[in-house]
Amino acid sequence: MNHIPDPSFDLLLERTVPVSPELVFKAWTTPDILMQWFCPLPWKTVECVIDLQPGGIFRTVMQGPEGESFAGDACYLEVIENEKIVWTSALGPGYRPKGDFGKESGTDMFCFTAVISMQPTEGGCKYSALVIHSNEADKAKHEAMGFHHGWGAALDQLVALYA
Repeated sequence: MNHIPDPSFDLLLERTVPVSPELVFKAWTTPDILMQWFCPLPWKTVECVIDLQPGGIFRTVMQGPEGESFAGDACYLEVIENEKIVWTSALGPGYRPKGDFGKESGTDMFCFTAVISMQPTEGGCKYSALVIHSNEADKAKHEAMGFHHGWGAALDQLVALYA
């Protein structure tokens, strides 16, 4: 399924990178590799669990420079090797709907669905991270948190792994 971005609800990071779709896919789907690049420094990913199948868990724990941490549990919706990964924070493993997301996680966070796409180009791939929100307020909150800077910095770190 292809999603047409709606600028009122969605955030999009697109870039052509000098990394093959196969290596981008591997970076997104191998816990030891993902932990090296997934969140922008000085934050780091200290835990990662991946069950790479629809309904499988995608869990990360990020830790800040002061020792604060943030855990994120998501559910894979679609996995097409070397092409696309779709996951959502609205569901847990086995497509189990989460309760009141903000209260459950102890934060004022929001749910979203991420569509990570990799299209081959000469010398690399066109990388696309589309983040779909349920409303304009959540999109604005995510954007204000630094979506473009943070997801862009993480992508730079992924690229640096293979430079």
